Amino acid sequence: MSNATELIHSIPVDPFTGSISVPIYQTSTFVQEAPGVNKGYDYARTGNPTRNVLEQLIATLEKGTTGIAFGSGLAAIDAVIKLLESGDEILAVDDIYGGAFRLFTKVYQKFGITVNYVDTTNLSNIVDAITPKTKLIWLETPTNPTLKISDIEAIGKIAKANNALLCVDNTFASPALQLPIPLGADIVVHSATKYLGGHSDLIAGLVVTKTIELGEKIKFIQNASGAILSPFDSWLVIRGIETLHLRVKQHCVNALVIAEYLEQHPDVEKVFYPGLKTHVNHDIAKKQSTGFGGIVSFTLKNDTIEAATSFVTSTKYFKLAESLGCIKSLLCHPATMTHKSIPEVTRKSAGVADSLIRLSVGLEESDDLVKDLGQAFERVQRLKSNKEFKCIN
Repeated sequence: MSNATELIHSIPVDPFTGSISVPIYQTSTFVQEAPGVNKGYDYARTGNPTRNVLEQLIATLEKGTTGIAFGSGLAAIDAVIKLLESGDEILAVDDIYGGAFRLFTKVYQKFGITVNYVDTTNLSNIVDAITPKTKLIWLETPTNPTLKISDIEAIGKIAKANNALLCVDNTFASPALQLPIPLGADIVVHSATKYLGGHSDLIAGLVVTKTIELGEKIKFIQNASGAILSPFDSWLVIRGIETLHLRVKQHCVNALVIAEYLEQHPDVEKVFYPGLKTHVNHDIAKKQSTGFGGIVSFTLKNDTIEAATSFVTSTKYFKLAESLGCIKSLLCHPATMTHKSIPEVTRKSAGVADSLIRLSVGLEESDDLVKDLGQAFERVQRLKSNKEFKCIN
């Protein structure tokens, strides 16, 4: 059975009514037959039937044992970090999502949890940086926003040899393209706001664990902290997942067209897309995933914030917005948007240049998207020429 077929038929028919769409159980509590005697649910913070379907679905798709649905991607990350204790260390990928960086440094560092950032594409960096206090290795692969690819299987072996957990943020790839748990990860996290939801109409996070024991720990943390996903938003994620494989397939097709166009453009300094053979980690991406995703990043030869700002405000179909992974094409300027919370020196050392632009390639016709980028390049050139003309006069 193919992954797409398994996905569709992992969503159950309602056993009570035969409804082919998962019912939304919009309730806060459940009537009990006697104290402690119920039909599997007692209070909606602890469990909800709609949320439970989503949790079982994502666990099935990621080949894990336990899924847990949260109110946001950051709430999911927060629950994973709560597995640690004061004095523990996290070894994290250097090119990391700005929200995760903010959570690690501004919230958990003051509780005695140290975070060391390294380029995880080089295995020797991990081996050199890991210590007996390292309890968690944190990967994004592909990374946000420079799309670095780390070898999950190799890093999983390093983590296991050092008694550390390996957590992979699989948001960019999704289970349609990449399965970190069979490769050696202990935990997978998602911002389900992105490809899993797919329509920019919800905020959600997911955690999947390799073992039941680890899943129970995360569930306890969620129940104790209360960061749950609502029944309606759970239903929206389920509905989004129903078309995940079909959408991601087209995202990949369009993204490759855009990446190849940008690679040949005279105003582009560098293109970041794992599907290009010129990408430094192309072979690893090809080995551990079945596609290369819908995110393309690039830098301009005019490496300034001003040039990038001019570009991202000149497109028509690519909408300037935070987030990614939806059916409509989006773009953003990480240095002043998604990664603004990261200090400039740290940001640049991780490869996030002033002119770096991140594209979330949608499901529009690729020719229209190429033309949109083309007219944006032309408009930036006109603005530059007009500015220089005014300076001369």
